[in-house]
Amino acid sequence: MAAGDLFVFGYGSLIWRPGFPYLGVQPAILHGYHRAFCIYSEHYRGTPARRGLVLGLDRGGCCRGMVFRVAAEARDATLAYLRERELVTHVYKERVMPVRTAAGTVPALTYVADPAHGQYAGKLPFDDQVRIIAEAEGSAGRNRDYLAATVAELERLGLHDDRLHRLDKAVRARPEAPLGDHPVAHLQG
Repeated sequence: MAAGDLFVFGYGSLIWRPGFPYLGVQPAILHGYHRAFCIYSEHYRGTPARRGLVLGLDRGGCCRGMVFRVAAEARDATLAYLRERELVTHVYKERVMPVRTAAGTVPALTYVADPAHGQYAGKLPFDDQVRIIAEAEGSAGRNRDYLAATVAELERLGLHDDRLHRLDKAVRARPEAPLGDHPVAHLQG
């Protein structure tokens, strides 16, 4: 990647927990990909025994998210952080893609789903997504909390996503499992 400021496109947990310093953030649209629960999580929001689902950028459509501007001097540290966070199992491919903002188009670092990877879930039936998200938990917490935090932040930013709202409503309607029934609870004590 060329020297200078870095732009990072966030569409899921990056919008509510970027984890890196940035100079500014603004709404942006990425064309050619859409936000979807298309990645099985075996680490952050699930385990190998009970996989969760996390968001990925899947081919087709467009995605409204946020683009973060990172100062040139923080570029290397931010890239290292993002690669450690997003490329744990390499189910995402790192790409620089044009995103459109109110101020114009910028080349932004994105992480898109790799459909050839074993953790790529593709387009699962709605009821399967609800069940998986309602029941899974990983090292970063419950899968349902990841969904709820993403929906809340999208709503706060005025980036309404009908599919995620419908999914969140269905997951909330399911009873929560007691802590002892979650697979990670046994690992913690």
